Amino acid sequence: MTGAGADRGGRRQPPDLQDGMAEPNPYKDEIIISWVELHRDARYLSRVLHDLGEWKGIIAITRGGLVPAALVARELDIRLIDTVCVVSYEATDPGVEAKSQGKLQWLKTVEGDGAGWLLIDDLVDTGGTARAVRERLPKAHFATLYAKPLGRPVVDTFVKEFKQEKWIYFPWDIDYHFVSPIKTTQRRAP
Repeated sequence: MTGAGADRGGRRQPPDLQDGMAEPNPYKDEIIISWVELHRDARYLSRVLHDLGEWKGIIAITRGGLVPAALVARELDIRLIDTVCVVSYEATDPGVEAKSQGKLQWLKTVEGDGAGWLLIDDLVDTGGTARAVRERLPKAHFATLYAKPLGRPVVDTFVKEFKQEKWIYFPWDIDYHFVSPIKTTQRRAP
C-alpha cells in the first residue's frame, strides 16, 4: 500500500503524519471499531436504555447514527424510527476521509421537542453537531455509542469514551483486505 496515509513500508500513518492535509489535523492517533465491537456496544447501550423506560421511537442522526439506531431499535423492539439529516464533516479532497468540521447544513429535521424519543448517533466528537441537534430536540434522550471529552456534556448516555485526539474509523469507513505474510514479501540477501 502506498499513497496517502502510508509510509514507504506500506504501513498506515496516524492522520497527523499524512502529507497533503489542507489544514492542521487535530488527530494524533486512530482507533478502528470492528463490526463485532460496534454490535456489542450497541447491545450494551440498548440494555441501559431499556432500563430507563419506554420510548415513543428513535430519531437517528444521519449518517453515523443510522446503524446504531437500527441495532438499538431491534433490541428494544422499536418500530417508529425517524431521522434528522445534517452534514457537518466534509472531505477536503475526493476519496479522502472527512476530518474537518465545516458549517452545519440541515437537510431534514423533525417536529416537536423530542420528549419521549431516543436521539441516536454513533459518536459525539467536538459536540458541534450534537449541540445543534440538541437545540432542536431539547427533551430527547441523547445516546451515542462513543464520546470524546469536548462532546460528552451534550449527551445523556454513551458506552465508551475516547481521547479527543483519536480519529475513529467505523466498520463502514474501512475495507478489509488480504495482506501477504512478512516472510513471503521480504527476501533475505544471500
